Amino acid sequence: LTNLMDGAMSAKTADWICACQTYEGGFGATPGEEAHGGYTFCGLACALLLDATAMLRLPQLAYWLAHRQMTREGGFQGRTNKLVDSCYSFWQGGCFPLLQAALDATSGPAVPKSPSIFNAAALLDYLLICAQNANGGLRDKPGKGRDYYHTCYALSGLAVATAALPPDSDVPDHWVESIGLINPVHNVVAIKVEQALAYFQSLGEGVITTVSDANVAGQSEN
Repeated sequence: LTNLMDGAMSAKTADWICACQTYEGGFGATPGEEAHGGYTFCGLACALLLDATAMLRLPQLAYWLAHRQMTREGGFQGRTNKLVDSCYSFWQGGCFPLLQAALDATSGPAVPKSPSIFNAAALLDYLLICAQNANGGLRDKPGKGRDYYHTCYALSGLAVATAALPPDSDVPDHWVESIGLINPVHNVVAIKVEQALAYFQSLGEGVITTVSDANVAGQSEN
């Protein structure tokens, strides 16, 4: 977003991300660890930012992600054999538009582009019927208390699911009519991302644009 990326910052990063992809297809925190929704989102988003998705095993990733959405609840689990949790509506659900972009950029196995690789309507059912607290806010699952963390990422997942709904969806209009579009790579409102990109790319010569420049400027001030 801030136009800080340079070769020194990204050196060997894609190799490390690839090493964290597990036999299941998702990503662990470090090589050899269990695939987890949060790390999978971060690994995939970083690979996209580095233009390195061709290095990933995308079919295995698609399989793992698709099987994290539970058919009974409609929500996502964070790891294999775990319970559904509303925060993974974004950590897992937010991977699907990124995965689709990666698949579209490769010559790998054809994956349907419409309406979505995941069931957006089922995710909305879980978020608005099961995860919503009657007094406001969202929760992990029924029986749990509401909190800021789950409210944040459940709302982010709600935005992802709304954007993925097919035109003929039977989801009530009032469920989604006030939901804005987000940029799933950054989990920021889409128009704000566009404004930030435009601003930092417009900065002229002499403005700090890289990490090394920032370090030099800090040393000069000291």
